[in-house]
Amino acid sequence: MNLLLRIFLPFVAGYYVSYAFRSVNALLGPQIATEFGIGAADLGLLTSVYFLSFALFQIPAGILLDRYGPRRVDAALLLVAAAGAAVFALAPSYPFLILGRALIGLGVCVCLMTSFQAFTLWYPTERLATINSRAFAVGVLGAMTATVPLELALRVADWRSIMLVCSAAPLVVAVSLLLVAPKRENPPPRDSFAAAFAGVRRLIADPAFRRITAMLGTTQCASVSVLTLWIATWLRDVAGYDRQAVGRGLFVVSLAMIAGYLFFGRLADARARRGASTVTLAAGAVAVAVSCLTALALGVKTWPLALWSGFIFSSAAATLLYSTLLRRFPKEMAGRVSTTVNTFAFGVMFLGQWGVGVVLSFWPQTPAGYAPEAYGWGLGLLAAMQFAGLAWLWLGRKLY
Repeated sequence: MNLLLRIFLPFVAGYYVSYAFRSVNALLGPQIATEFGIGAADLGLLTSVYFLSFALFQIPAGILLDRYGPRRVDAALLLVAAAGAAVFALAPSYPFLILGRALIGLGVCVCLMTSFQAFTLWYPTERLATINSRAFAVGVLGAMTATVPLELALRVADWRSIMLVCSAAPLVVAVSLLLVAPKRENPPPRDSFAAAFAGVRRLIADPAFRRITAMLGTTQCASVSVLTLWIATWLRDVAGYDRQAVGRGLFVVSLAMIAGYLFFGRLADARARRGASTVTLAAGAVAVAVSCLTALALGVKTWPLALWSGFIFSSAAATLLYSTLLRRFPKEMAGRVSTTVNTFAFGVMFLGQWGVGVVLSFWPQTPAGYAPEAYGWGLGLLAAMQFAGLAWLWLGRKLY
């Protein structure tokens, strides 16, 4: 109970806020696009710049985490997220929207990684896969907040008022971290920054690290970039859902992601006790995800929420590989391990989410939104990336 109250809840609260901000544009996007007169490519860039700023600060953040610990670094950056949300809410023009969204991404860029580092420091190693999966599941509650609850809020308030209220959430989490979370006992000696970057080079030089990172990055690119924006527009433009139905659809798909995190986390720990490979489990699940996304790209519209839920549920298994990497390297490198992975993963998410918007912009807009036939190409691009990451991981399976 002490670990739950002082470690798990304070840190995953930050990840909850992170995921809520990550997902809000799925429903706010159409209103913002109408108000500022922007198309699919600009909306994709606006939403995905969160991932770009997130990615650019990952390696410096990892070094800071290993030097100063998760509590102080997370709390300090959450203040930046609060400022970014306020800038976004009050933005007078598109460049200010970009600035606000980028500051939000920067401010929440370590929320998940500080959780992982804290779990590595205070939880038994054999429980990491389960605890990490629970953190992912709680984070997705943030995505669920940006579905039906957000749609209901939009009936009584505009998007600017909602974002301004949301800007207080990072402040609350930062204060709770400083008041509740423990300081790290017996911290390791601080490496020089040169030595810290040498540790990053050591990670990148490891062949297994590169292949696992590629698999994680391409799978998260496909799943997160659509869940936080393009599933909503697909449901509107291809399946013909109205805004209320889109909100309900996103809620169902988010439930599938939570179920995936919890299911695969427990299954991975059970298999680990028998000596079975987590990598094999993750690869098999991602193969199912690629199949679902390929079917959607090819224009299959029968039971669309089942296909999207299957894709998101199966993609969740890729995150098991975080615990694989954390066990592979010393604890004092935990911050750098997670954030170096995220440098690639969120960089690819930025390109994938924006890239789908660019693809959609090649077709003339319809009165309802974007051309339905364009989605096959955009989703096909993501499916091809995900398959490439899976294939490279599997070809090097003897390394793990």
